[in-house]
Amino acid sequence: MERIIGRIPELKQLQQLLESPDAELLAIYGRRRVGKTFLVRNAYEKQMVFEFSGAHNATLRTQLAVFGQAMTTATGFAIAAPTNWMQAFDQLRIFLEPKLKKQKKVVFIDEFPWLHTPKSGFREAFDHFWNQWASQQRNLVVVICGSAAAWMITNIINNRGGLHNRVTRKMRLLPFTLGEAEDFLRSRNIVLDRYQIIQLYMAMGGVPQYLKMVDQGESATAAIERICFTKDGFLHDEFKNLFHSLFHGASKHLTVIKALAQKGGGLTRNELIHACKLQTGGGTTQILEELRESGFIGAYIPFGKTSKDAVFKLIDEFSLFHTQFMADNKLHGRGSWTVFSSKPIWAIWCGIAFEHLCLKHIDPIKYALGIHGVHSEHYVWRHKPKEGERGAQIDLLIDRNDQCINICELKFTTTAFELSKKYALELQNKLDVFQLQTKTRKALFLTMVTTYGLQNRKSYPGLIQSEVTVDALF
Repeated sequence: MERIIGRIPELKQLQQLLESPDAELLAIYGRRRVGKTFLVRNAYEKQMVFEFSGAHNATLRTQLAVFGQAMTTATGFAIAAPTNWMQAFDQLRIFLEPKLKKQKKVVFIDEFPWLHTPKSGFREAFDHFWNQWASQQRNLVVVICGSAAAWMITNIINNRGGLHNRVTRKMRLLPFTLGEAEDFLRSRNIVLDRYQIIQLYMAMGGVPQYLKMVDQGESATAAIERICFTKDGFLHDEFKNLFHSLFHGASKHLTVIKALAQKGGGLTRNELIHACKLQTGGGTTQILEELRESGFIGAYIPFGKTSKDAVFKLIDEFSLFHTQFMADNKLHGRGSWTVFSSKPIWAIWCGIAFEHLCLKHIDPIKYALGIHGVHSEHYVWRHKPKEGERGAQIDLLIDRNDQCINICELKFTTTAFELSKKYALELQNKLDVFQLQTKTRKALFLTMVTTYGLQNRKSYPGLIQSEVTVDALF
């Protein structure tokens, strides 16, 4: 078995299924290339007796032929392709019955949504297989997996038909954290300092298959150029393939992604409807939910507001990177990333990407501040000024139950960050406007989250109450 990096809660849950006295149906979802198949195969290497994966955009005949091949592999002798899914699952039942008499065994059906082709009867046959037989087999674990997260949630986890309340466990597999990404690279004998790892993460995110493309002895800049900007680079055509493989009618999803990529501070639902020319009904809700469940966007409730005022932000690193630098054939070939990284757009992108990085690593920030034992909620906040007012935007605030609020300022720089007099005034303005507009009575602690710390904090005594460097995010 290959070593599994991170995934501690997930591995614990997978082990619990093997120890359960009941039949278990586990639904795993998460974006493409995040490592779902790798996790299941390696965690259940000794217990798995049957594995089958759907084929993208394949006909019913092809899918059934693939199933027949999987049965041939599992049994060790030739099995003819079934003529329909009811027959296929009956074949699977006959194969499994003698194997479940002594110990727990695992059946793994990968890319489950791709098998449910129009009029195929796949889901109905699976419903029947689980409800009438599999759910009664105490030594059986069935794992169904899919990259189309929204489909999995709507049609499996929240199913109102034959699978209603039948899924016993669910698991959403997310990309690696920064610390897990560092461990993953080291496991492949790739030694980079943390600044280089952050550069890779801000471009590719924590998607294991993307990070796997980095070669030994390669700098972050060289890796990004080769993987993203050369014609044979692994991520050269990933963006369009990614969305069209996940979403039916992906053009509207892509419109939302592109709109959010241009607004680092995010957009409300109404602002998105206006910017993307969407309808005001349930169709827009479905698009946003699908993107959120698939991990591309996040919904953040502004401080003092409700969920209807949520601000949507693009949180998928590769989508932001592609939109800013790879789309529309901006530049390609060797030297492309070096050219971009010397332009102002690079600094703007770094600021937005670093903000998203921090929002994904709230818990490590709380630990670094020593407030992890205090219940807290995190928010964004902005005030659009009316005539005669001052405006302000706060990228992250941590509202604590001990009557304190950390107002976090997030700065990505190549050296220690130096506070200028002008910037110090801007920070004080944020505190003043926030207190005036929210009328909070809580103590406000201005917190700097930076790459390498602050250079001249003592020049402005009492302004910065605490600071966190990126080492804490690992």
